[in-house]
Amino acid sequence: MQERFDDNSILIESLKKGEAQAYNFLVDSYHRKLCVYAYNLTNDYDLAEDIVQNVFIKTWKKRHKLKPPFSIKGFLYRLVYNEFIDQYRKQKMVLPLEKKYIDALSAFVEEEDEGSIEKLIKLVKKEVEKLPPKCKQTFLLSKEEGLTNIEIAEYLNISLKSVEAHITKAFSTIRKSLGDKAHGIFLLLFGFKKGLR
Repeated sequence: MQERFDDNSILIESLKKGEAQAYNFLVDSYHRKLCVYAYNLTNDYDLAEDIVQNVFIKTWKKRHKLKPPFSIKGFLYRLVYNEFIDQYRKQKMVLPLEKKYIDALSAFVEEEDEGSIEKLIKLVKKEVEKLPPKCKQTFLLSKEEGLTNIEIAEYLNISLKSVEAHITKAFSTIRKSLGDKAHGIFLLLFGFKKGLR
């Protein structure tokens, strides 16, 4: 019976009618994928869960406005992204510079479907794993732990120039494998300031 919901328009029509089965199908099909996507935006499991929960609640409340021609998948990903931006704005004032990055990230998410975004994220992580040990460690301390270059230099007992060289090398290696998608995926994975060099 659930198979019929694989058809986008049947799913939307069933949601509009308030069918619980359709809603359950939606949650079962997209919950994990949306949580992975939200986590890559937030780097926070609890916040990612909250965002996805809010998205499903909003989708149910706004189900009457759904229209069969558009993709429910794209709609859900956009809602997750918008919810992330709302949370981000609540947590800190958005500077004009960050607004530019948010817009760039928004454009990137609009262009890509979730499958290709997940592939790009996997590709970045694979490239990071292939970096030489010191280069990888420096890059992760900078991009995942959020340490400054000076803090990394002190922590690893290397010069500031070495830290900069490692980070530059890591970015250029990853850029080669991503091509013109590098800018967007760096924003997505490493944040508004950290993702740009």
